[in-house]
Amino acid sequence: MVSNATFAEIAALAGDPARANMLIAMMDGRALTASELAQLAGIAPQTASGHLAKLTTSGLIAVEQQGRHRYHRLGSAAVARMLESILQVAAEGSSEQRSRLVTGPRDVALREARTCYDHLAGKLGVALADAMVANGHVELAADAGLLTRRGLTLMNRLGIDVAAQRGKRVLCRPCLDWSERRSHLAGFVGAAICTHCFAEGWIRRVKGTRAVAVTPKGQRAFREKFGVSDC
Repeated sequence: MVSNATFAEIAALAGDPARANMLIAMMDGRALTASELAQLAGIAPQTASGHLAKLTTSGLIAVEQQGRHRYHRLGSAAVARMLESILQVAAEGSSEQRSRLVTGPRDVALREARTCYDHLAGKLGVALADAMVANGHVELAADAGLLTRRGLTLMNRLGIDVAAQRGKRVLCRPCLDWSERRSHLAGFVGAAICTHCFAEGWIRRVKGTRAVAVTPKGQRAFREKFGVSDC
């Protein structure tokens, strides 16, 4: 059982403004260098190194060595879910947000489509989940998901090997969307679809943010392969 002291330690680490900026920057699933994270957090590289060391020790981030470079990414999908939940609570607790009845990020691009760690979120992510449920590809409950036989056939058509992932991670689960307040698709299925969309050129990253833009090719693909009409 997690102790109160450990809980408080994790909360304090994530709650520091500079560290929070760096953690949120890694929410798009990419690995970033210390210099890039320092710039995004608006702090000196030496200061960033100290923060990153604490985040690494706690398991909130992981470090990968590639040649002379060290890259930092979120430690796990659980860390991403924690950050997304904090963002949601923060948005709901803001008196300004409540008075304006606005949920989620103010940035229109982030509200339309973004990555939530390794899967799609925003209006696009929710529309994708809705379409896959409507077409019988997945079944989603409040806290669990199921990939159906029709869904398995769809994944096979996309060239995604589901069998190889059995037992390695949750295949399919809902993730409450910060801005839409409805579920988008997470787990292996959500991550695999997101990766496939990038690889096929259906979506592209918006520089300097975790927002993504749907390409004309992607609009056709989302409509024809998933039944998503509004993207």
